[in-house]
Amino acid sequence: LFLKMSKICAIFGGSRGIGKAVAELLAQKGCRLAIVGRNLEVAQTTAHHLGKGHLAFSCDVSREQDVQNTFEEIQKNLGPINYLVNAAGVNRDGLLLRTKTEDMISQIHTNLLGTMLTCKAAVKSMIQHQGGAIVNIGNIVGIKGNSGQSVYSASKAGLVGFSRSLAKEVARKNIRVNVIAPGFIHTEMTAHLDEDELKAAIPLGRFGEPQEVAQAVVFLLESPYVTGSTLIVDGGLQLQ
Repeated sequence: LFLKMSKICAIFGGSRGIGKAVAELLAQKGCRLAIVGRNLEVAQTTAHHLGKGHLAFSCDVSREQDVQNTFEEIQKNLGPINYLVNAAGVNRDGLLLRTKTEDMISQIHTNLLGTMLTCKAAVKSMIQHQGGAIVNIGNIVGIKGNSGQSVYSASKAGLVGFSRSLAKEVARKNIRVNVIAPGFIHTEMTAHLDEDELKAAIPLGRFGEPQEVAQAVVFLLESPYVTGSTLIVDGGLQLQ
C-alpha cells in the first residue's frame, strides 16, 4: 500500500549539486526517485546512497530519443511520474565575441531544449494520469543578466518564457509548471569562482547551499495553487 501512495519523481541532473539536494529531500518525504544523469555510475551512486526503491538512469537530455527511452524505462520500473525536476545544466562562460558557436549550441541544447524535451515527455504521461508538477531550474542571470554569461543567460531566460507558456497550456489538466532562479550556490559549477569578491554583492553576505534551493523546489512541487511562477533564491542578489 505504501508504495502505491508514494509519489514518483524524476530528477534530471539529480546526481550532483542542486538536483542531488532535491533528491535527498524528496527521499526523506517518502518519494521514489528516478535519478537521471549523463554519467550512469555517478547517478547510481546517488540513487544507492538514497536507500532502497530509488533507481538511476543515464540520459543525454538534448537527444529526443534518449529522453523518450528514459521516460519509458522510468515508468516501466517505477510507475507513472508525479513530479519532474529539471536540474541538468551546463555553462561555458566567456565574452560573446570569444564564444564558439558549438559552445553556444551545447548550452542551449542542454539547458533549454533538454528541458523542453523532458517536459514534453512528462506532460504526455501526466495528462494520462490526471495531473503532476514540474519545476525547472533557471538562474538569476536569466533575469538579471551577467557580463560573460550571455549565452548561459539566454538559455536560462528561455526557461522562464517556456515554463510560463507551458503552465498556461497544461493548467486545465491539473499540471503545474514553475521555475526556481538560484543565485550563487555552493556546487561544482561555482567552485572556481572568487567567493570573497562575489559575496560582497549579495545582501545576505554568503553563497547559498544546495539544500536551501531544494527546500524551494519542494515547496513549488507541493503547492497546489502555484503555477507559472519564478521563485528567486539568491540571498537578495537581484536587489543590487
